[in-house]
Amino acid sequence: MNIKSTHKVIKEYYSEIRKLKKLDQDNEGAVSPFFANILRFYARQFKWTLIEQYSTIGYRNSTIRPDGAIVDGYKLVHGFWEAKDTKDDFELEIKKKIENGYPTDNIIFQTPDRIIIYQNRLFVQDINISAPENLIFALKIFFEYQPPEYIEWKQAVDEFKIKIPELAQSLMQIIEREYKTNKTFRKVFIDFEELCKDSINKNLRRESINEMLIQHLLTERIFRKIFHNPDFRNNNTIAAEIEKVILALTSKYFSRTDFLKKLDRFYYAIEHTAELIKDYSQKQDFMNTVYENFFQGFSVKVANTHGIVYTPQPIVDFMVNSVQDILQIEFNKSLSDENVHILDPFVGTGNFILRVMKEVMKTSLQKKYDEELHCNEVMLLPYYISSMNIEHLYFELTGKYKPFKGICLVDTFELAEEAQHILDFMNKENTDRINKQKGSPITVIIGNPPYNANQVNENDNNKNRKYPALDKKIHDTYAKDSKATLKSKLFDPYIKAIKFASERIEENGVVAYISNNSFIKDFTFDGMRKHLFEGFNRIYIIDLQGDIRKDSMKDGIPLGEKHTVFGLSAMVGVSITFLIKNTNLKDRKIFYNTVDFRATRNEKFEMLEKVRTYHNMHWKELIPDENNNWLNEDIQEDFKTFLPMGTKETKNSDVLNVKSIFKYYSLGVSTNRDYVVYDFNKDDLEDRIIQLCDDYNNEVTRYENTKKGNDFNIDEFVNYEKIKWSSTLKNHCKRGEKIEYDEDRIESSLFRPFTKQNLYYDNILIDRPGHFREYLPNEEKERENKIIFVSGIAHKKQFQCLMVNKITSLDFLEKSQCFPFYVYKKDGSKRTENITDWSLEKFRNHYQAADITKWDIFYYIYAALHNTDYREKYSANLKRELPRIPFYENFQALSEFGKQLSEIHLNYENADEYTLEMIETPDTKLDWNVIKMRLSKDKTELKYNDFLTLNCIPEEVYQYKLGNRSALHWIIDQYRIKTDKVSGITHNPNNHDDQQYIVRLIKKIVTVSLESVRIVGEIDKFEL
Repeated sequence: MNIKSTHKVIKEYYSEIRKLKKLDQDNEGAVSPFFANILRFYARQFKWTLIEQYSTIGYRNSTIRPDGAIVDGYKLVHGFWEAKDTKDDFELEIKKKIENGYPTDNIIFQTPDRIIIYQNRLFVQDINISAPENLIFALKIFFEYQPPEYIEWKQAVDEFKIKIPELAQSLMQIIEREYKTNKTFRKVFIDFEELCKDSINKNLRRESINEMLIQHLLTERIFRKIFHNPDFRNNNTIAAEIEKVILALTSKYFSRTDFLKKLDRFYYAIEHTAELIKDYSQKQDFMNTVYENFFQGFSVKVANTHGIVYTPQPIVDFMVNSVQDILQIEFNKSLSDENVHILDPFVGTGNFILRVMKEVMKTSLQKKYDEELHCNEVMLLPYYISSMNIEHLYFELTGKYKPFKGICLVDTFELAEEAQHILDFMNKENTDRINKQKGSPITVIIGNPPYNANQVNENDNNKNRKYPALDKKIHDTYAKDSKATLKSKLFDPYIKAIKFASERIEENGVVAYISNNSFIKDFTFDGMRKHLFEGFNRIYIIDLQGDIRKDSMKDGIPLGEKHTVFGLSAMVGVSITFLIKNTNLKDRKIFYNTVDFRATRNEKFEMLEKVRTYHNMHWKELIPDENNNWLNEDIQEDFKTFLPMGTKETKNSDVLNVKSIFKYYSLGVSTNRDYVVYDFNKDDLEDRIIQLCDDYNNEVTRYENTKKGNDFNIDEFVNYEKIKWSSTLKNHCKRGEKIEYDEDRIESSLFRPFTKQNLYYDNILIDRPGHFREYLPNEEKERENKIIFVSGIAHKKQFQCLMVNKITSLDFLEKSQCFPFYVYKKDGSKRTENITDWSLEKFRNHYQAADITKWDIFYYIYAALHNTDYREKYSANLKRELPRIPFYENFQALSEFGKQLSEIHLNYENADEYTLEMIETPDTKLDWNVIKMRLSKDKTELKYNDFLTLNCIPEEVYQYKLGNRSALHWIIDQYRIKTDKVSGITHNPNNHDDQQYIVRLIKKIVTVSLESVRIVGEIDKFEL
């Protein structure tokens, strides 16, 4: 343990103690924050956390609340801390705490001048800490103590992180072997497979069924032992069904007992460690973490499909408290009242239902438990865990065990489908439960819907399932009334969850969800906002922020995992939403509250704990505008008076001289396989594409030969090992379209700002090639044409634009839209100016200048889009629609600055090299290769590699930004060796034919940035 008296946290402690003593204020409340800082600081060395005011169950089974607990990532407590006043009778206070059940496994009792430590239930040390070296001695004793069970647990964790996936794979092979050779098992397995497909998902793959069996085999012992339920296999209706398959699996050669002996030590470590935890809720936390770290590891696809994240307790408490208040205020009811049916559609491990049970009066609990609590789970392990948790809590609250019949193993979205009623759901008991739930009048829907957005990787063959009836309802409402071009996000699982709840809730009831917050203000969800406003009388939204990609480096502030309520599980913006239907209310209102985007997770939790319920919050009423914007206070009304750069209507019109500045525009190239079709190295790209063409053509041939007379799903057919598939590539395969490699299709492309890569531009291998054959049909036209790229609709970062003359990626900026000056036929003939005569007339009339040309307008637009006041004032408008261009004073001067800016951006590789100091590391050989560059904290130095550092970078460089990054940051991010985790493909930016290219590029980008800052400064002097 690294601890020194010179550490800032130690010095601050003694400095503050001295100040407080002089003021006679050295009491517990004044001193404890500084001692807490010490504990917090040194806990980080072990990757532990100090949780202050830690509530738990003591040795006498009573609730205790020490001042702090040191907790690890598995929620295991490594030590307690209790602070006392100097004026207290220290020994007497300690005696009282111990008698009240305070654990003495490892606890530190502390006053400003003294520490007493108990370990292993024995007194260990009484230390005067007036001197720093004594404090250090005491802290080492406290932090370095580990009970034998924890040492054993740590060893088991380290060993089985590797072993469990291996064992799971072995089980997978055994199941596959038995399926081929064991007739008894194969028959039972096929019956079970059909049952699962009918019950859960008709497209369920055999691999997923295998995973269910593996999960059951590896975990059912834990549920029996840790939760003291020896009859778990028989008591749980789903476990009993799976046991039939397991018994068939073990009917021949496979021995469950012998196989699982390899895990005995791990099971024992889990069981023994769990027994040390007295508080049942903390035992649940421990098991949740064990599940996430180990048993979910071989079911990543299932986890990704359902977007699993677990809801922190402060959020659960706040939501349940709020629902209780809403029922009282709106309906004069409570969670305890008869006929208040409560549904958690995505129960996970049961947090919401457990908290509801604690809120219900004990006199009402039996009826609520038997008849009015409902929940669904589609994944096996969470289903098991939640069943056990709910049943155990009922036992704790009532003193008697009763199986919980309100939980169903079912896909909630399946319940919205019109044809599902004909199916049996796993077995008769599960089906009866589902039918009972469907017939119940639901008053409260509460929970945490699935979070994932679109499937990231088609090769997972793990698409979010389509639900025809539910999808049609979304299509006919949210999508139909949306003005967005891209509407795929309206079919994300959390949107389906909101639609399901909107349809399922009774006339008088409440929906309480914590979900992705993008529906609040993103352009795509305008139609959804319209229908939510029309469908509910009151909407309350607490915006917990946390969109790291959007907000990090906003105002120069870096954000990370600690700013999200779900940590690494969901690095997206999150909100708590209450949707209320009340037939007694004739009006409709929306209320909004938000935290600061810089707030940490703990600060958000503290806020929720402090207010306790929605009723204690300060609300701002939102008034939807004509475009169904709710957060419209930043929308500038004069924006609509400016000239549109382009619109969907004018782009699709048959008329050439439309009422917009540009006739045509389009998205950047969307490949859906960037790592495959882009590369810095042309030879590497060529080899990869040749192999890909062969592999793809073989799949086309195989499909053609197999499909005759067969009707099967292309998703199930294709081989995912060699090809990075996408939906469009599968369609090309189905149509029998083959690829012939052509080296002329390798073209120089802009992948990211100031970052050129080679691209294999092919209409089959590129998912959505865009219109670049009409904008840049050949190299000659690249020299002739220019394209303004801008951030597209619903972008989240700061608005950005850049002039290009290369094929450019969709993610070049953000949701990039491009506006070319010229449009051609695909063979390069028939050049047409893309700026309309209508806009030319508008500019000439406004400025009373007949000599204005379309090129003048083009450069004027580029200047206007860089105006700082324009970007800041109209930032909200720019997120909702494409840019509109105002009339600034002095058109020609502004157009000239736009031309200068475009020239330096287009020709950045020809810019002068800025003079940077090149510092060579002594005794290190000459090396121009980059692995990963790093800036110093003050950003004046760039460590290029172990050999070379570039110094004296001007501060102004960072003022020129594209999105949230400076141009130099883009170079640092892109020019490094990267390996794609999925494909294993490595991109290496080092150019062996021009080894100093990257160093020269850095110097040129410094020049480009400084010159851009200068020109933008001139542009900013112009006013509307």
